[in-house]
Amino acid sequence: MADFVKVAQVADIPDPGKLMLEIGERLVVLVRVEGQFFCIDDVCTHDGGPLGEGRLEGHEIACPRHGAKFDVRNGFAKTMPATEHTGSHDVKVVADAVWVRVRDGAGGDAPSAAIGVKQLPIGAGHAGGHGGGECCGTTPAVVSAAALAAAGSATATGDVGQCALDNLCEDLIREELKRVIDPELFVNIVDLGLVYNVDLTPVPEGGTKVKIDMTMTSPMCPAGPQLIAQCKQFVGQMAGVSMVEVKIVMDPPWTPEKMSDAARDQLGIF
Repeated sequence: MADFVKVAQVADIPDPGKLMLEIGERLVVLVRVEGQFFCIDDVCTHDGGPLGEGRLEGHEIACPRHGAKFDVRNGFAKTMPATEHTGSHDVKVVADAVWVRVRDGAGGDAPSAAIGVKQLPIGAGHAGGHGGGECCGTTPAVVSAAALAAAGSATATGDVGQCALDNLCEDLIREELKRVIDPELFVNIVDLGLVYNVDLTPVPEGGTKVKIDMTMTSPMCPAGPQLIAQCKQFVGQMAGVSMVEVKIVMDPPWTPEKMSDAARDQLGIF
């Protein structure tokens, strides 16, 4: 387990109050309520919103995007649209200093000497996700085997096959998104008609930002967080992708007419 690292002085945080921190590569929120300190990930599990910028009421903090509330004492999701808990970490106060230990599975096991700590001002958080990994995407050197296989099978049409040669394009990304399966219908989100738009924008620092506009079969779809996370994970693993943003739109609302013929056949709809 990682060691405790000193992150702030007690006087740095009012009561009640919060402080956004970067510990190693992990964005977290240090919260003070009724004289006690708590630390949770600065990530709303609904859409990756920055919890540190949300309203703190008692032991609950609300995502500024869609209002999902989390218990700062343990990271538990308290209200929709969030259905999954966010990470929580250990906190201790020694003299006038506050120390945090990032828990296993939430930030690695590096010793404290190898972990940097940075205080972040409100508003300097993440746009569309946390500071790396599964929410914002990474830049490995290979396109997934599934995408390449899909591209190869489509060479006859010239679209996805040519796209594979020219690196990124919307068709290749849509093929990758077919790996994301709705856990209730067992059909991929592209054939279900959930993916409305895919935009690719070059990033000055290098790579490409991919913005995906998608919808859900219903506004309160419980599988929403899982589908969003998988979209970011799979597309973020494609070569040349430096950032992935997934935006949920409910207008126009999804209807069964948006499904492809393949999805209709799979679901037995004629």
